[in-house]
Amino acid sequence: MIFKKGELFCGPGGLTLGAKMAQVEKDGVIYKVEHEWANDYDEDTCETYRYNICPDKPETVICEDVRKLDITKLPKIDVLAFGFPCNDFSIVGETKGLDGEYGPLYTYGIKVLKYHKPQWFIAENVGGLESANEGQAFIKILQEMEDAGYNITPHLYKFEEYGVPQARHRIIIVGIRKDFGWSFKVPKAPYKNPANWKTSRQALEEPPIPEDAFNHEFTKHQSKVVEMLKHIPPGENAWYEGIPEHLRLNVKGAKLSNIYKRLDPNAPAYTVTGSGGGGTHMYHYDEPRALTNRERARLQTFPDWYKFIGGKESVRRQIGMAVPPEGAKVIIEAVLKSFAGIPYETESSKWEDELSEMLSVGKTQKSRKGLTTKQKAKKQSSVEASNEEQMSFSI
Repeated sequence: MIFKKGELFCGPGGLTLGAKMAQVEKDGVIYKVEHEWANDYDEDTCETYRYNICPDKPETVICEDVRKLDITKLPKIDVLAFGFPCNDFSIVGETKGLDGEYGPLYTYGIKVLKYHKPQWFIAENVGGLESANEGQAFIKILQEMEDAGYNITPHLYKFEEYGVPQARHRIIIVGIRKDFGWSFKVPKAPYKNPANWKTSRQALEEPPIPEDAFNHEFTKHQSKVVEMLKHIPPGENAWYEGIPEHLRLNVKGAKLSNIYKRLDPNAPAYTVTGSGGGGTHMYHYDEPRALTNRERARLQTFPDWYKFIGGKESVRRQIGMAVPPEGAKVIIEAVLKSFAGIPYETESSKWEDELSEMLSVGKTQKSRKGLTTKQKAKKQSSVEASNEEQMSFSI
């Protein structure tokens, strides 16, 4: 059984690569996902997707603003994927939510669901979606997905628990069309014990990255940056007390933890991102330098043959915004098993106990209680993060 997939906000193809790797068989019938069409607005991103996912059908990647896309002319699909833009939901920013420029773009995914009525969908966004607009954005999005005719299962996936060598936490929503009469169950994370998490050293060194690998250009740092990095131990950042005074950053106010932060070789990496200036490029645990884009791609579980198209900063952004293929594979494989009737281990979704109330009443437990300490901290984080955008560090 082949599920033809359409995708909005496709990025460089991480979710689709995961979907291509996911395949199950029962009674001689193979269940898999195949690319039908995709859309993104960035030309480099679209070229990366074409080059790696559908080189023989480049015309199936439509490079234009989703707001100008005529969804009525798109080919029929069985599944829709949409990682709607996270800019206005991320805590690294102003968290404008639905009031921002990008927040409302999820509605184009809803339009495709209503028009094409695919059998199932998968949507992805940052963990900050839960608290945007004091929790109301998340609920509104879930309500519209359900109103479009789907039984939805939202869950906060911690990808380090699914074999990804990175602490990347994302809300993934899987919807199954209501006429099927069942809901998706979250696949049980196989690596709950931190002792079993894949480390950044394993990701970067097993096997070693070939010198001629795609997107493996090294950054040329200023000598002062190199000297400062030499004084920062693995796992520490620019605010480490052991840095000599003359090498310290002269920063007033917020001191974000990811500034010149070196990886801990014995733990998963911190979150790979696609934005930020000097000091936010992620730094090697052994060598006093920023990671190459290929090393970042390794942390995102892209294979070395996967070539990203564009300049160095464009590639960095693409990698940081992508869904880790290995993480996507686990979730999509569980969807395929569900359709095939193949049992698999499951766990409760984060909002399982209150989902029906969220959809009917329009409130979460958190919103009923008001802002929690954690949410207040997130709001403070967003202020600090916006301040970080104004900082200028040397590369």
